[in-house]
Amino acid sequence: MGRHRAHPGFGPFGRGFMEGGGMGGRGFGMGRKLASGDLQLLILKLLDEKSRYGYEIIKELDERSKGFYVPSPGMVYPALTYLEEIGHATVAADGSRKLYSITDPGKEHLAKNLSTADALLTQFERVGERMDRVRRALHDEESGAEPDDQERRGSRELHRARHDLRAALANKWHSSREEQRRIAAILARAAAEIAGKQE
Repeated sequence: MGRHRAHPGFGPFGRGFMEGGGMGGRGFGMGRKLASGDLQLLILKLLDEKSRYGYEIIKELDERSKGFYVPSPGMVYPALTYLEEIGHATVAADGSRKLYSITDPGKEHLAKNLSTADALLTQFERVGERMDRVRRALHDEESGAEPDDQERRGSRELHRARHDLRAALANKWHSSREEQRRIAAILARAAAEIAGKQE
């Protein structure tokens, strides 16, 4: 159903999830495409909050994930069409635009799978925050910002590793989308290992 849209820089890192991905037994993880059923749940979750246009759904997912997950129109609009076909959503013409709303059967389906939808959004927000910290760290490095007291207490090895990571990321700033997704997966695994847990 299309590919995930990416932008230059570190915003697109890790966009997408592998087919069959999800939370718990669904095998959710970094650097993968989102299963169509999970995308449909996310759309229903947003429509349950209020009626939306297709582009508003894309923008909302972008903002909630801080640029981590931005599905392309080629993914969102077919998903909306499918939801309409199975009776989980309705569409009303608004000039040249289409306004989508959730139906009662859609609400029932969402209620049965609400934990999955909430877990997906939580995951997006968490990884988006991590990517945002990377962006801020790179900005501080480039602007010559003074390190805070906590940073000064770090070991020489940690400072060197941090410097090397910043340099490596800076060199990849304008790399291809596939390369940025590969780097995102590496960063997510490293973050999980540093935190002492696995996603």
